[in-house]
Amino acid sequence: MIMRKWLLAGLGLLAWAFVTGASAQTPQTLRIGLAEDPDLLDPTLARTYVGRIVFASLCDKLVDISPELDIVPQLATEWQWTDGNKGLVMKIRQRVKFHDGESLDAAAVKFSLERHLTLPGSNRKAEISAVTAVDIIDDHTVKLVLSAPFAPLLAQLSDRAGMIVSPKAAQAAQSSGSDFSTHPVCAGPYKFTERVAQDRIVLDRFADYWNKDAIHFDRIVFLPITDATVRLANLQSGGLDLIERVAATDVDTVKKDARVKLAEITGLGYTGITTNLDNGPRSKNPLGQDARVRQALELSIDRAALNQVVFNGLFQAGNQWQPPGNPYYVKSLPIPERDIAKAKQLLAAANAPHPSVTMTVPTNPETLQAAQVIQSMAAESGFDIKIQATEFASSLDLAVKGDYEAYLTGWSGRTDPDGNIYNFVDCKAPPALNTEHYCDPEVDRELDEARQAADPAERLPHYTKVAEHVLTDRPLIYLWHAKYLYGMSAKLAGFTPYPDGLIRPQGIKLQ
Repeated sequence: MIMRKWLLAGLGLLAWAFVTGASAQTPQTLRIGLAEDPDLLDPTLARTYVGRIVFASLCDKLVDISPELDIVPQLATEWQWTDGNKGLVMKIRQRVKFHDGESLDAAAVKFSLERHLTLPGSNRKAEISAVTAVDIIDDHTVKLVLSAPFAPLLAQLSDRAGMIVSPKAAQAAQSSGSDFSTHPVCAGPYKFTERVAQDRIVLDRFADYWNKDAIHFDRIVFLPITDATVRLANLQSGGLDLIERVAATDVDTVKKDARVKLAEITGLGYTGITTNLDNGPRSKNPLGQDARVRQALELSIDRAALNQVVFNGLFQAGNQWQPPGNPYYVKSLPIPERDIAKAKQLLAAANAPHPSVTMTVPTNPETLQAAQVIQSMAAESGFDIKIQATEFASSLDLAVKGDYEAYLTGWSGRTDPDGNIYNFVDCKAPPALNTEHYCDPEVDRELDEARQAADPAERLPHYTKVAEHVLTDRPLIYLWHAKYLYGMSAKLAGFTPYPDGLIRPQGIKLQ
């Protein structure tokens, strides 16, 4: 324990030394502590939540959301549905430039959307798969032609699918065989300067940003510091200005420290256990092959107790991709009570009274603690859960490759329910997200029907049928819905928390 504390302190001093040095050189630097290191900085290929935080400063989107989840203009100033909701005409903001000096116009929008749809490995393709063509009406007007009405489209365009990259830079990277993600060029308030893996991402203010009056820092430095205790220590010492994901157990500490302050908001996402059902040989075990074993695992877990022990009761227990209280939550399928006796019966019926499960867990202290609680709870039913702590980006890669049995991980959430479910259970979903390789044609049909229904009252019956299948098959066992907890310097003003958890730099300043 003494060695562990010394290590944390050492990491904190190293991070503090870097960020205070950067601050001395650039007084108007905003230093943000991240819980993980992002993956690829290419909006077409990226997967991580922390990557989305960086993109909020780097890459503007066609539309954005308000804190109340309304769709609001960003690169597109207005839009109109046409052709029985099978066409979306968007007016593109004029006099917008990319970081390489090129103009952002309708042709650039067409290029980026088509890149999302066609680039090998794209994680955006399924998000906007209804788009069959992008027509240029004039230099600053495009029309998205759809195969069928697609209710989630604007919500998808408010995230990475709506990010527009420089065609010149992307094409140059492709022709030279270089990696666009190592030097992304977008049209956001900050341009890419430097990245050192597992250490820092540096962005500098873009002088020609279309909304430059809302930007008050010359530089943003993102520092991945996985331990919440170290992140908070750096914030308290003045080495960081803003941190995401304050540990729930540290909330009282933040509230009592006059040097810092707290901001919080209920998020749109979830955390749960994903099971490898058919992604390579590691799926060939009782948990992956028998739904009764997965049901037994769920019945072993007391979600309310888990929330209380690990998160001081601040988070919300849940069993679906939307939290209880959300309009799309299926009330007929409530959170099941813990039932050890029934769990043991199910394991006996599956001829697996003592199943051994290796659970991959990112090296986030709170997530690891949650895994340990789950491990202890499941042991009462007969499970032998072995925790495999893995660096976050590496854990994602293992999941894609099928090199896992169970994976305790989360999804940061989207404004439309489609964004929380489609890519994780649809047969056509990208393998980077449907890592369990779950496939049920009836689920696909219902998800497609839900995508075409604009009225929530029409969509809910389709999601009810999806839930009936998914909550029975349990490719994912949903466990909790987190609050986004931010700590920041008491001198920082203008920060607004959003339900998507992203840190938007517009308006943030030092008092």
